[in-house]
Amino acid sequence: MEDYIVRASAANDKVRAFAIYSKQVVETARQMHSSTPVVSAGLGRALSAGLMMGCMMKGDKDILTLSFKGDGPAKCYLVTADSKGHVKGYPGVANIELPLKSNGKLDVGGSLGNGTLTVIKDMGLKEPYSGSCALVNGEIAEDLTYYFVASEQVPSSVGLGVLVAPDGSIMQAGGFIIQLMPGEGGIGGAQSDPDGESGDPDGDLVIDIIENNLKNITSVTDMLSAGLSPENILEKVLSGLDIHVFDKIPVSYKCDCSRDRVASALATISKDDIRKMIDDNEPINVKCSFCNKEYDFTPEDLGKLL
Repeated sequence: MEDYIVRASAANDKVRAFAIYSKQVVETARQMHSSTPVVSAGLGRALSAGLMMGCMMKGDKDILTLSFKGDGPAKCYLVTADSKGHVKGYPGVANIELPLKSNGKLDVGGSLGNGTLTVIKDMGLKEPYSGSCALVNGEIAEDLTYYFVASEQVPSSVGLGVLVAPDGSIMQAGGFIIQLMPGEGGIGGAQSDPDGESGDPDGDLVIDIIENNLKNITSVTDMLSAGLSPENILEKVLSGLDIHVFDKIPVSYKCDCSRDRVASALATISKDDIRKMIDDNEPINVKCSFCNKEYDFTPEDLGKLL
């Protein structure tokens, strides 16, 4: 199955929903960063969420950034996505090892510790929109569920999962986001995977149905391992609410770095600092954090920047 997102509505447009299959995206990130299993799981959850949230934006040039920063050993998971199904991201530290949790699952929350989630939406306005909240537990899904309510006043349920094989490769990855439209109350529940009949129910009944469905589903990776597609997952989460899937979007890991972009970034350094690098008479090496591609600049190249 290729990586893709589906967008849907339910309960006569009282609910909007997104679901994603992102195995190859997460595996690509794992290979680029040579990440350990716990970091692959944390970054993978953030990448999946970033893709779904990116598809919530409408402009072709809109950019979403998710920054999970904490005092844990991974330090951060940073993800950037656009509205066309492209994403890139990196961890603060990729090679950490942590003991499994008491339930035998990867300790993504422990990798982040206490900290802050910041969401930045650059929609071409004078200033980007920025919202933030404290991390609930660093497990990504719970943090985003709280963010949607606290910062955007959108009652939501977020489920995310990454299943890592014994050799470190990614076996399954995906997730869902369910949101009630304004004025429909609030729903409970978030799911960070540890590794009916048609009708027009009112808001309270919609909430009850979704919460009951969430209680009765298995983890995201269990559902994916059982062969369920993103459409099937939404059918389970929104069972009884007359779901309508109206869009299917292919997704991929894509870093848009280039030598010109790196040179432009270097040009923002103060002239005194550039002159000092030139006086050192040594080439400098700049590595892209998102894909680890390296760019070399000689003293002559730096001179041109001045």
